[in-house]
Amino acid sequence: MDKPWLQHYPAGVPANIDPNAYARVTDMLDECFKLYANRPAFYYMGKMLTFRDIDEQSRNFGAYLRSRGLEPGDRVALMMPNMIQYPIAMFGALRAGMILVNTNPLYTPREMRHQFVDSGAKAIIIAENFAANLQQVIAETQIKTVILTSIGEMLGMKGHVVNFVVRRVKKMVPKFDIPNTVRFTDTLKQGKRFTIEPFQSGPEDTIALQYTGGTTGVSKGTMLTNRNLVANMLQIRAWLGPLFKEGEQPIVLCPLPLYHIFSFTVNCLAFMNCGGSNVLIVNARDLPALIKEWKTYNPNIVTGVNTLFNGLLNQPAFKDLDFSTLRACVGGAMAIQRAVAEKWQQVTGCQLTEGYGMTESSPVLCVNPVDSTMRLGTIGLPVPSTDVRIADEKGDPLPPGPDNVGEIQARGPQVMKGYWQRPDATADTIRNGWLCTGDMGFMHKDGYFQIVDRKKDMILVSGFNVYPNEIEDVLALNPKVLESAAIGIPDEKSGEVVKVFVVKKDNSLTKEQVIAHCRENLTGYKVPKQVEFRDSLPKTNVGKILRRELRDT
Repeated sequence: MDKPWLQHYPAGVPANIDPNAYARVTDMLDECFKLYANRPAFYYMGKMLTFRDIDEQSRNFGAYLRSRGLEPGDRVALMMPNMIQYPIAMFGALRAGMILVNTNPLYTPREMRHQFVDSGAKAIIIAENFAANLQQVIAETQIKTVILTSIGEMLGMKGHVVNFVVRRVKKMVPKFDIPNTVRFTDTLKQGKRFTIEPFQSGPEDTIALQYTGGTTGVSKGTMLTNRNLVANMLQIRAWLGPLFKEGEQPIVLCPLPLYHIFSFTVNCLAFMNCGGSNVLIVNARDLPALIKEWKTYNPNIVTGVNTLFNGLLNQPAFKDLDFSTLRACVGGAMAIQRAVAEKWQQVTGCQLTEGYGMTESSPVLCVNPVDSTMRLGTIGLPVPSTDVRIADEKGDPLPPGPDNVGEIQARGPQVMKGYWQRPDATADTIRNGWLCTGDMGFMHKDGYFQIVDRKKDMILVSGFNVYPNEIEDVLALNPKVLESAAIGIPDEKSGEVVKVFVVKKDNSLTKEQVIAHCRENLTGYKVPKQVEFRDSLPKTNVGKILRRELRDT
């Protein structure tokens, strides 16, 4: 196929990468641990761990998992915010041959139950802040090994103060009672007595189940393989490579949670691969604390979402920072607003580069060039070894031009193996080798792509996917609700927020009760911000609710 985007690649970026450069992600890790042994790998609340530290501690953790009877191929859930424990546990589980199940720590018990039951997870590493929710569902899962950790556990004496504040002052750890748990630091000590026995693993083996929503409202496990993640890691590194000289060590501010596919691949893999140092931000909503970390480390790279960049611009202290070290700021997971990008460059002197992808593509498919050819309003150019096209309803490719809007489809080594135990859903999403993104757009004649709408009814709140059916299913559990419909509406801070239209079964139902019911069953960003009661909802002849008509009202 014609690839006009190749003519506009930044100097030094290759047209292709070798997705077989490493047979396994762990082979890449082993290489990095040797090459960069003495370099800082992660900074966390004033603590620094080198690549050698991560190497030793992840080996101990992986050996501990195997000592508990866990086998290669078993699923292990990770449920914590950005803490130094995360990369240790992540790399340790991979080195022991297990499959990662990244879990949003803000999930409600209902959401946790589905993910743990669907994945068949046998072990979990969880921050104690969320253990009370786990207690409610663990009996319904296959989880037998529970490893608890705390915000301050790896911080030495400082950690005692941190934990006292978190537990006693801020009261962020609800009471729980889960028998036979083990503390994270104890696993590292015990793991020293064991070794990780060799196991067979290859490029096409699944090593991560990254859960994503669906139009049916059922969260699906995206099977990401060694080859998928190696490929996307190398694609990202190739794209950003011209920013750094050989041997340079980029410092990367990491406010996005590592359990999110963007941060998981970009921060935890791609920047590890080039010897970078990640500054982990525990709570990205605490902007004053984030600014303090920025001032301490003077990052070269900042990854984030539009809401974060906009929030920082509205902090008075932000403009007083030293931005001279910045090489690139990369936004993903949601659209970058033009006004935010323009103000960001005005304040920092650094462009805000927008990328595009999805969980099913590990995630990066397109990125704007990190030079003067960046084009606001577009999602940029396909990354190396990636084909992107615009297709009509029959699946036939459309020519370039704004009048030829169709579905954005992609193929490349980073495209998922499929959905965990859902062959029908896989067949619906990958057709004739092309990943059907569900996003509508067009290609400019020079190969830049632009999104104009979403084919699906997905709502994008601060970079997180929210699916209307899930919210509607939750509302259907309320005996006072006859029927409902959820849509996304524009929001200055988060891009979109959820609005629900509700038809009452019981006239006593209030907006406050609707929101309270959703808050009990849904993660915070999925909870409706607006509720509108109606006597009826618009429907097709076969009774399907017309969400688009509701959006247009």
